[in-house]
Amino acid sequence: MVTYIALSNFTDQGIRTVKDTTKRADAVKEAAKKFGATMTQIYWTLGKYDVVAIIEAPDETSATAFALAIGMAGNVRTQTLRAFSKDEMNGILGKMA
Repeated sequence: MVTYIALSNFTDQGIRTVKDTTKRADAVKEAAKKFGATMTQIYWTLGKYDVVAIIEAPDETSATAFALAIGMAGNVRTQTLRAFSKDEMNGILGKMA
């Protein structure tokens, strides 16, 4: 599985219905399964981003389809980052000359 960090901000629609945000998170977690993905963690945050989630997906295509499907709902705009574990990073570093 590939790990991604999703940094999200509420849209105007999302903030108007913010009282439903935890219910929406449950629905998103369930929807992830359709893409073979798992939302392993979600945090509501202060600062530049409103929500941060950790997502695992089998590949970039699945992760992208999942992100686009969430975006279509119109409640958040998301920036998705590919994340590497320590072991993955060591593998990358091992390929360097």
